[in-house]
Amino acid sequence: MLVIVLENAPDRLRGRLAVWLLEVRAGVYVGDYSVKVREMIIQNIVEGLEEGNAVILWKCPNEAGFDFITLGENRRIPKEMDGIKLISFLPDTTN
Repeated sequence: MLVIVLENAPDRLRGRLAVWLLEVRAGVYVGDYSVKVREMIIQNIVEGLEEGNAVILWKCPNEAGFDFITLGENRRIPKEMDGIKLISFLPDTTN
């Protein structure tokens, strides 16, 4: 299982992802692919994300049952603690 959530992504990237994945809500894509195809999809996101951001989750044989990465500017940063990946929040700098 592969889940991708995009924010502020260019339309051309969203259209490209719609070729491989089902867009169940605006900016939320799901599918089930091999590791090789998943890596190709991630590479397309890296190349086309521009000013946007993304979180990509996939099924993985670990304690949580999944793994994830984040791409682009985002306040949520993955941190590994005791072998479990959690989310750390950066301070809000909009003010």
